[in-house]
Amino acid sequence: MLRTALRNVLAHKARLAMTVLAVCLGVAFVSGTLVFADSSAAAHRAAASKSFAGIAVSVTPKHTPDAPPGEDPAGVLDDALVRKLAGVPGVASVRPTADGSATLSASDGTPLRAGKAWANLGAAHVPGTDGQDSRYPLVEGRAPRDGDEIAVDSGTAAAGRFRLGDPVALATDGPVMTKRLVGIVTTEDTRVTAGGTLALFDRATAQQLFAAPGRYTGIDLTAAPGTGQAELSARVTAVLPVGRAEATTGAAQAAQQALYVDTLTRGHTKLPLVFAGVSLFIGSFLIVNTFTMLVTRRTREIALLRAIGASRRQVAGSVLAEAALLGLVASTAGFLLGLGIAAVLPGLLGTAQDALPEGPLVIGPRPVVAALGVGVGVTVLAAWLPSRRAARVAPVEAMRSVQQPPSAARSRIRAAAGLVLLVLGAGLLVSLSGAKDASAQNLQDAMLACGVLLVSLIVLAPLLAAPVIRPLGRLTGRFGAVGHLARENALRDPRRTAATASTLMISTALVAGLAVVGNSTAQALDRQAAAGLGADYVIGTRTPTTGIDPAAVERVAATAGVRTAAAVADVSLFVGGGVRQIAGVDPAAVGAVMKLDFVDGSAKELGPGRIAVSSALAREQGIGAGDRLDAHIGRGRDPRPYTVVGVYRDNPVAGDAIGDLGEVRSAGFLPGSVQRILVATDDGGASEAMGKRLRTAVGGNPLLKVQDRAALVHEAAGSVGELLTLMYGLLAIGIVISALGIVNTLAMSVSERTREIGVLRAVGMDRAGVRRMIRLEAVVVAAFGTLLGLAGGVFSAWAVGSLANGAMARYSLVLPWGTLLLVCLLSLVIGAAAAVVPARRAAALSPLRAVAES
Repeated sequence: MLRTALRNVLAHKARLAMTVLAVCLGVAFVSGTLVFADSSAAAHRAAASKSFAGIAVSVTPKHTPDAPPGEDPAGVLDDALVRKLAGVPGVASVRPTADGSATLSASDGTPLRAGKAWANLGAAHVPGTDGQDSRYPLVEGRAPRDGDEIAVDSGTAAAGRFRLGDPVALATDGPVMTKRLVGIVTTEDTRVTAGGTLALFDRATAQQLFAAPGRYTGIDLTAAPGTGQAELSARVTAVLPVGRAEATTGAAQAAQQALYVDTLTRGHTKLPLVFAGVSLFIGSFLIVNTFTMLVTRRTREIALLRAIGASRRQVAGSVLAEAALLGLVASTAGFLLGLGIAAVLPGLLGTAQDALPEGPLVIGPRPVVAALGVGVGVTVLAAWLPSRRAARVAPVEAMRSVQQPPSAARSRIRAAAGLVLLVLGAGLLVSLSGAKDASAQNLQDAMLACGVLLVSLIVLAPLLAAPVIRPLGRLTGRFGAVGHLARENALRDPRRTAATASTLMISTALVAGLAVVGNSTAQALDRQAAAGLGADYVIGTRTPTTGIDPAAVERVAATAGVRTAAAVADVSLFVGGGVRQIAGVDPAAVGAVMKLDFVDGSAKELGPGRIAVSSALAREQGIGAGDRLDAHIGRGRDPRPYTVVGVYRDNPVAGDAIGDLGEVRSAGFLPGSVQRILVATDDGGASEAMGKRLRTAVGGNPLLKVQDRAALVHEAAGSVGELLTLMYGLLAIGIVISALGIVNTLAMSVSERTREIGVLRAVGMDRAGVRRMIRLEAVVVAAFGTLLGLAGGVFSAWAVGSLANGAMARYSLVLPWGTLLLVCLLSLVIGAAAAVVPARRAAALSPLRAVAES
């Protein structure tokens, strides 16, 4: 039986090669992604080890949740502690550090490498006895000597096109500063090599910016020969202030940093794994269809094997062995292709603003096992049902010349199972759509319901073939007899037609659903981003811990063309056991920059101790204008009663509540600062010149962003771009595998209908007619799968979108007609293109030889 399986594989090389290719794509994505992830993690670990090379122990302040308010945790690290640590036995050298965050400005005023704000580092250049800082070796220029000078790493210099002597604008947590570039260094810090920036200051300036004069944020120690890191760490811990500082070995520090950076960049592996899952899922239907057709074609052969003594288990084992061989070949080819994917992924996913670590490919056991397990496992699992069908072939089948249709009992069981799944999936989606609550549990339930609905369509597809394809036959009927024959050929074996169309149906459903959700979300974000905004520009901070200098507000107000510049302080509002957001505004200016629709009261009476709340917060707390609300703002700890002077309709610009600017600003994280400036212009619009003037007014501070309405909408819709990328990737995968399925099916169909095609040629059908018939059959099958996929995808998107309406008040279903039409056209084109080779093969058949074939 094993020889039989091997012979069957070799006898159908061309047809099975398409099945191998479908599995190969999925295995390649899986193995390539895993190799890329392992290689990326190894590169991060190697870079972190280099970064902390020579550091035996790092001392850092210990942050305790019960520390007194206002206590600086870095205050414990001072020169006295540095001298004390230098005297610890086994310490060879001591290097105090003052590190923090520094964002540099590009030549156009935008932040340099803004996408990696977590890796925009600022630090002190600490020279040793030789005048060099071993952690940041100089490659050009010299080290900064005073507060007007700065050094950067070579990657930052290249990204910003900085040269020695250039002025460099930057900011840490306040106004923009300009310093002269005097040196360029190299660094192995994984945060910088992963796409961040590095700015180095002299020690005194770094202490002033990131700690305090005479204070440090960390102290690095090197060990004397013969002293281990763990041993030195224990000695250092013994002399540190209890509960205020802690010691960590250099190896542990390197491991923590590598894990931190690897975690933040791990999102690059998600998209390829999604493609892998989809390709394997769709490819499994191609495998099932291929083996089903092979079993059907070899019915007489299997019956003869049964007649000469082969048991059912041997027949099933033969089919499974054949699948295992194919899976092994697909796994090997997929793994090799995956290595190529892993090699090019850093270049595809990384950019100049978001670099990925460099390093050799790391091929561990996990990708190899995954490739074999996925490739062989999926193939064998998909061939299980055809193997059982083969095992049921009776010896008497060898005497039959025609295929027996499925029994009525099996059809009824399929119909019942499909209807149950359909009612279950659709019913769950309809019930969830009424909830309008985008909680994690509801979204998980919705995804499960979508899967059940898709499976129900797959189960019911053979029964739906005739009702759907017969109306399509009216269109193919316009091509005359060949059109009618194409329709009847598609209906000849509904199970085969359904299995072939299922691959296209799945990809179409995924793409259609994502397209509808993505388009509806984008439209909602477009409306929501500018809803309630009366201003033409919004100047805001890039990080929640940054504030806008009040002097910047005055400069913006004095800018030519500005009619109103209203400062807004955004602070947490603690009410009813929850955390909300309150916006501090000037009552006299708020009407010019916010579109507040009050249903009760007004903003005129805003002042200390008096606030206005949104309709959602008012409903939640059961309050209205004139009532009292116990809450505390920002840093305050004890609730106090606030008088509610008005209730306004929910407004994304105003947030949950608005209060007096002075009161809210004084209770913020950065007292005295504001987080937004809403700007209304004289001409009531945005222009490039006005944008430049506003950026100049805020000093070109890279920590601030100046956005008009269009920029706000674009930023809000940023995540939709990722959804569209996913959608087009899934469409490409679905098209490739669907095309393989159609080619495979038609090739086998042509082989089975050799005599029939010969008769058609003998009675007068020319070669062009044969080709047209095969192509029309492929288009009919593609149209059938596309229609089912569109129906399932749009319905699922409607239900999931109803949940999104709970989290996005302005969400409504908006069908992307252009995208859906494009999907339909692509499906039909793919169907016609996939039929080219089988159609040419059918047309090339000799009528006499075809009729004579037994």
